[in-house]
This record gives sequence, C-alpha cells and structure tokens, in this order.
Amino acid sequence: MPGPTWWRTAAIYQIYLRSFADGNGDGVGDLAGLRARLPYLRDLGVDALWLTPWNVSPMADGGYDVADYRDIDPLFGTLADAERFLAEAHACNLRILVDLVPNHCSDRHPWFRAALAAPPGDPARERFWFRPGRGPAGELPPNDWRSYFGGPAWTRLPDGEWYLHMFAPQQPELNWEHEGVRAEFEDVLRFWFDRGVDGFRIDVAHGLMKTPGLPDVGPEPDPADLPYQDHESVHEIYRAWRRIADSYVDPRVFVGEVWLPTTAQFVRYLRPDELHSAFNFDFLCCAWEPNAVRKTIDDTVATHHLVGAPPTWVLSNHDTIRHVTRYGREDTTFDLGNRRHGAYTDLDRGRRRARAAALLTLALPGGVYVYQGDELGLAEVEDIPLARIQDPTWERSGHTDRGRDGCRVPLPWAGTAPPFAFSPPGSTAPWLPQPQSWSTQTVEIQDSDPQSTLRLYRQALALRREHLVHLPEDPAWLAGDDGVLAFRRGDTFVCVVNFSGAGARLPQYTRIMLCSDVVTDGLLPPDACAWLQV
Repeated sequence: MPGPTWWRTAAIYQIYLRSFADGNGDGVGDLAGLRARLPYLRDLGVDALWLTPWNVSPMADGGYDVADYRDIDPLFGTLADAERFLAEAHACNLRILVDLVPNHCSDRHPWFRAALAAPPGDPARERFWFRPGRGPAGELPPNDWRSYFGGPAWTRLPDGEWYLHMFAPQQPELNWEHEGVRAEFEDVLRFWFDRGVDGFRIDVAHGLMKTPGLPDVGPEPDPADLPYQDHESVHEIYRAWRRIADSYVDPRVFVGEVWLPTTAQFVRYLRPDELHSAFNFDFLCCAWEPNAVRKTIDDTVATHHLVGAPPTWVLSNHDTIRHVTRYGREDTTFDLGNRRHGAYTDLDRGRRRARAAALLTLALPGGVYVYQGDELGLAEVEDIPLARIQDPTWERSGHTDRGRDGCRVPLPWAGTAPPFAFSPPGSTAPWLPQPQSWSTQTVEIQDSDPQSTLRLYRQALALRREHLVHLPEDPAWLAGDDGVLAFRRGDTFVCVVNFSGAGARLPQYTRIMLCSDVVTDGLLPPDACAWLQV
C-alpha cells in the first residue's frame, strides 16, 4: 500500500455503486458486482476508490438519504460483504473512501421518526430544525430559503410545525448545534475507520452549520454570505474530525464536497488541522478554452499553496454532465443551475477534447478523480424515457430539469446489447436504460483496441504513477502559439494542449511519452494533448 501521504498525489476512481456492476441480477449494482470487478480497477492503475453511499436508505435520493449510518443497504449487500470488499480491495493495493452524509439524514432515520412522533417543543425534535410557521395561522414557511432541488426548503406537518430540508423533503436537515448529533457522527467515523475504511468523502461539507436565527435570504442574496452554508462554526467540526483521523496508526483522510463562490471561503476548509483535500469544482466548471484553463490552474495551485494542501482535478462526477457531452457543445462550461439538457452536441469533438482533458488533468500536480465511465469515453444519456427518470430533481423542478440520471446509467462491460454484462444473463433489466450505441464502447471492445480511451487511461495512469508524481509540483508555463498551452514540470517533462483549430508545432522533445491523438509531421492535432520527454 502507498505511504501515509498517499492522498496528496492519488488517482481516485469514483464508484457510483448502483451503476457499476450487478452481482445478484436485480438490475442494481452491488458489492458482489464490485468485488468481481476489482481486478479491472487494479489493472486500470488507480490508487483508491470512492464509493457513493452504501448505507441503509429508502433511496429517495440515490442513497444520500441515510436511515442507518452503521449498516449496508440490502440493495448492495451486507456489512459482512462490505468487510470482505475492504479486505479484497486492500489486497489489490486500493485504498477505500466512502461517502458520509452529515448534513441531513432520511425521514426514515429513527431520530426523525421519533421527532415526528413527539409533540412540538419535545427534545426529540432538537436534533433537527423544527420551527413554527409565519402568517396569522402559521401557514407560511419560517423563512424564504429554497431547496437546492427546487421549491421551498420547508415542509409543514399536521401539528402545524415546519421542518427544514435543503434538498428533498425526505432529507431533513440535522441540527449540528446539538451535541448529540456531533457525538453520533464522531462515533460513526470510528465505526468505519475501525473496519478498514481509509477515509470519507463528506457530502455538502460546507452546509452543516446555519446562521443563528435562520434569517431570510432576501430578494437579492449575496452568494458569498448565505445563512445556510459556510458558517464559521463548521470548522470546529472538521478540526474535531481531523483529530480522530490522525489518531490512527495509518491516518485516515477526508475530502470535502465544498461548493463555494470564493477562493477565500474554500481554502479555509483545507487548513492543516481540517480536511485533507476538497474537490476543485472551478476546474470542472471551466470552459474548454486556453485562457480560462490556464487561469483556473494558476488559481488552483496558488490557493492550495496558501495552506499546504494538494490540488485536486476532476472533470465529471455523479452530479454533473459527463464532460464528453459538455465539451461537444458550443458552451463547454458546467452550471449546476442550468445543465442545458438537449443542447446540440458534437460527440466526436467532445470525445477528442475529453481525451485531451484526461491527459491534461493527469499531468497536473496533486490528486485526480476519475468518474466511472470516463475511462470509456461515455457521453451523457439525454434520452432516458420520462417514465424511467429517478432523480428527485425532475419532480421538484416541476418537470423542467431532467436531473442527474444521464451520468448515472449502468456501465457497459461486454456484449452487443443491453445490459452489456452489467448484470448476469437472464437478470432484471438495469435500473436505468443503457443506449444501444454503447455496444462499441464496452470494456471488452476497448480492451482490445490500442487506440481506445480505456487504453489511453491505463497508459496515462501507469506513466503518472511511475514518473509524474515524483516531479516538482509547480507547473512552469512555456511560451507558445495562440491557442496552445504548454507547461513543464521539472527538467524532463512537458505537457502540451492544442485548443486551436489547426495543427500545432510541438516544442523540441526527446520522445512522445503519450498523446491523445496521432502526431503527424511534428504537428499536434486540434483538441489534443501530448506528454513529452525533453
């Protein structure tokens, strides 16, 4: 296994468990399927796996509504299955991060059931945000907050009180001012750390604490000063968690999901006694344009230097539009509030750019995340039948936002028709439908094609582990033609990305280590990236 600072340079593969591999034939991915595919992940060349929630859940929001933080949902297996998986993954030299959802729980959690059974004012309700309504008869919500999924952030109960949920109504917000909530989650950390989990990805890490009094946002809110996120007191929680992580002989790690509008806010979560790292959403949202990419890289490196934390680089995840699709559009940025479903997409162009972006991210200093299917060059599935859409965003938005299902479609492993060996023969159909066009992008097909995206990822990850992680961390930009970015790390490695519409002359080199496209007569094609030994 890598050493105690493995996380500073790790390549981490995100497993959306429902869609990775189905072992028992019910059409849903599970731990049995994942365990069977561990050799694939080992051979891909990643250092660690991050699993989306595997806890007991009614699945109102894909497992991000947890009813029992200390057990595995039967959909995925058992606690014993999880312990076997951890042992087998470690035997493959793979570290394991799992999702922790501390901002809210499920409305089926015993705490919330007890709160609903108790009268207003009862201590059982103090672990949540129960409030009387406004208006003559309390018929109006306690404040003007809106759910991230659309609609009001409050639901009224028959007894007249309202409870807060910044996501779906089935996800009541936990009150982190309550000492019992803090003690419970510290115990949950130890429960999983003691079973061999190497770390946690913390969902909505910026959202746990609220401004006292829960004041209105107002008609023109300041994105950098919202009362339901980034309250200063949240940092006390992570300092306490860090002490727990550091108490293990092999220290455990945290990566935060921190969506915040300013660098000054973001960087505070990465101070040496708080979280180890956090997702770099600025890079994920960045346009495929040289000036924007260069600025984002510079800002990211400089920001992380302030606190001595490693940058992270990520192109897609289970909440976003797959970047093959995004890079094939006229507008190549990503916006959580507007996914631009159905916008015209040139998938050939998107795949060329996605291959180049993969090499760019894997060449940068720090850690990198690969979302399952990225290594196959999968695009967003934008034609899921309306009756099959599962994401609560679809209903909460009044059927205006198709949500996130398009990046969560089960993976194609082999064969010429769905389920593409995602499930055993004769199984229930996958929980989301797979497009027939994926028959040319299965693992089986790409494994035998030297020019495939899968083979490109394997080569890049191997070279990264062998050579790049040992290079100096500060990229030094090189002068070049318009539309071309080139940087050096150390004396022997140069990465060149051609954003222009014409072939670009490569700088002098000893050999091409790897390229996302074919170099002809010393010219790097448009939307391509090359790694050079110099």
